[in-house]
Amino acid sequence: MTDTAQAPATGPLARLSDQFWRRPRLLLVLLLALPLLWLGLIYIGSLAALLAQSFFSIDEFSGLINREVTLRTYGELLRPANFDIILRTVLMAAAVTIAAAIIAFPIAYYAARHARGRMKAAFYLAVMLPLWSSYLVKVYAWKLILAKEGILTWAVEGLGASTILNAILALPVIGGNSLSVSYIGTFLVFLYVWLPFMILPLQASLERVPGNLLEASDDLGATPGQTFRHVILPLAMPGLIAGSIFTFSLTLGDYIIPQIVGNSSRFIGMAVYQHQGTAGNIPLAAAFAVVPIVIMGLYLWMARRRGAFDAL
Repeated sequence: MTDTAQAPATGPLARLSDQFWRRPRLLLVLLLALPLLWLGLIYIGSLAALLAQSFFSIDEFSGLINREVTLRTYGELLRPANFDIILRTVLMAAAVTIAAAIIAFPIAYYAARHARGRMKAAFYLAVMLPLWSSYLVKVYAWKLILAKEGILTWAVEGLGASTILNAILALPVIGGNSLSVSYIGTFLVFLYVWLPFMILPLQASLERVPGNLLEASDDLGATPGQTFRHVILPLAMPGLIAGSIFTFSLTLGDYIIPQIVGNSSRFIGMAVYQHQGTAGNIPLAAAFAVVPIVIMGLYLWMARRRGAFDAL
């Protein structure tokens, strides 16, 4: 019985495969070339072109863009009306992020440490299901829920808690005629829409916390509060940081929710949209667009300085 050696494959594809096998970096470059080209030219290029406009100014008499490099447009951000927009947006984003972290932590902890089998599947379904529906449908649904004749007001009246709701709506600044035309309503919708982006990173981070560390903490006599502060929270910090980045940045840039729910007070996203569209003041729109980038850059820098990314 004779052994027959198989002839090596020939042809252009075989030779190309050999070249990729000998030069794996060439294959990596070819695979990444198109995505990097798209990211570099279409996304980063268009963003850089927009940000370059922030160093121009608008002629208040003619309404034309003066293309001489100046910082005058950034100075306009310090005007009381514009600075109030920045302050309002940052405070709202911070409030939504803190509330999302407080609500998401126990949910994520239960899913990571206790949920099993069908219960875990139900958890993922409950968290992901709102993300499958239309963003606008969810926002308009919440506008109806929070309206003065909405189901939430009806439920509060049914519980006999109308006095409490009216007292909340009577609060200065954050109150209003109804929840749908108040900062409270805007906050609730922001919280609902972006909460999954806090839960999922936290849940993934908490799943990586070794169970033996919790047992060791208990054996050493630590209280549940001490175990949380010194074991669980530090190990869950990467997920908390990731969730806060998503929640904070998405709230900073959103311009649809404040237009539909709230008292029509402008946020940064709305200012960018209106100045580059209706008003035609592209330099000021670009300057407003720089603000979230700078804020997120500073946040990431401070988080890195404090070692929040060491466990990522």
